[in-house]
Amino acid sequence: MIPRLSSRDYGSTALANSAQAAKRARQAEKRRQQNASQRSEMRTHIKNVEKAIARGNKEKAQAAYKAAVPVIDRMADKGLLHKNKAARQKSRLNNHIRAL
Repeated sequence: MIPRLSSRDYGSTALANSAQAAKRARQAEKRRQQNASQRSEMRTHIKNVEKAIARGNKEKAQAAYKAAVPVIDRMADKGLLHKNKAARQKSRLNNHIRAL
């Protein structure tokens, strides 16, 4: 028996008409939440580098950059952002640090 789902369970998305569609909706929601969390983590690391650059602190900027690079690479490997965008972000951050 398929449990009846309410609109509370999936926000404003349409309700599933089959067990397969219900499972896919659950999986999609779980993945969306994981992606949002990982994207937020990556953005936080990038902002930490940018804050150190704005303060003009080269040592802290380099330390933050070294912490951010593996996170950016991991997100690119997972497909959260394109590998070229990851390379571009790392390059721009590094250029800002070298200009300090």
